[in-house]
Amino acid sequence: MSKPLAEKIALVTGASRGIGRATALALARAGAHIVAVARTVGALEEIDDAARAAGSSATLVPLDMRDYAGLYRLASALKERYQRLDVMIGNAGVVGQRSPLDHIDPQNWDEVMAVNVTANWHLIRAMDALLKRSAAGRAVFITSGAATHARAYSGAYSVSKAALDALARVYAAETESTSVRVNLFNPGPTRTRMRAQVMPGEDPMTLPTPETVAERIVPLCLPSCTETGKLYDFRAGNFLQFMPPAMTPQMT
Repeated sequence: MSKPLAEKIALVTGASRGIGRATALALARAGAHIVAVARTVGALEEIDDAARAAGSSATLVPLDMRDYAGLYRLASALKERYQRLDVMIGNAGVVGQRSPLDHIDPQNWDEVMAVNVTANWHLIRAMDALLKRSAAGRAVFITSGAATHARAYSGAYSVSKAALDALARVYAAETESTSVRVNLFNPGPTRTRMRAQVMPGEDPMTLPTPETVAERIVPLCLPSCTETGKLYDFRAGNFLQFMPPAMTPQMT
C-alpha cells in the first residue's frame, strides 16, 4: 500500500519528546523522511531507530531553537541535499515561569519569546523558499488554547502563543497565492511532560496521548489539505476560523 507522504521531506522541531516526537514518527509511518530538530542528542537517536522501524528514515539535527544562525545553516543543508521542504512542523516550545506578570524574571520572559515566537519567525524566514519549491508545501504550528483564553500566572506563555497565532495568520495570508498552506493546530490538554509541569495534580491518564494527537496532525500535512490560515482544534475535531471578519466601522 502506498504511503501518502512517500518521498516527502518533513521537518519537525522539538522532536525529541511529547507531541513533537509523536508527530515525527506519525509522519515517518506516512512515508516521510524526517528532519528531526531538538536539543537532546540521545532522544534524537531514538527517533532515528523508531523511524527506521516504521520503514522510513531520519536526519538528526541537534539544535537549540535559539541558535537562529543554526536554522539558516540547516536551510542551506536542506537546499543542497533535497532542493525543497514539503512539511514543516513548528512544535518546539517552552512554558516559562508560572507567576504574576510583575514577578516574571525578564530573562525567563525573553527565553519564552525567543523559543515560542522569534524562533518560528526565523524558521519561516529560513525555510520559506524551500517550502515554495515543493509542489505542496505544508506548514503547521502547534499553538495552545492559552492564546485566546488567558489565565492568571501564564502571562509569558499566553502572550507568546497569541503572537504565534498572528505570525501563522500573516504567513498564511502572504502565501495564499502559492502552493504553500499554513495552519495552526491546538492539541488541548495532552499527556506530556510539559502539561505535567503546569498541572502537577492532574491525572495524566485522563488525557489523550501525544500519539493520539499526532494522528490528527498528519492530515494537515498532506497535499490534499487545501485549508490555509485556519486553526484545527483537536477536541473539536475540525478547523475553526481564527475570528470573524472585522466589521467596517461606521462613520459617526
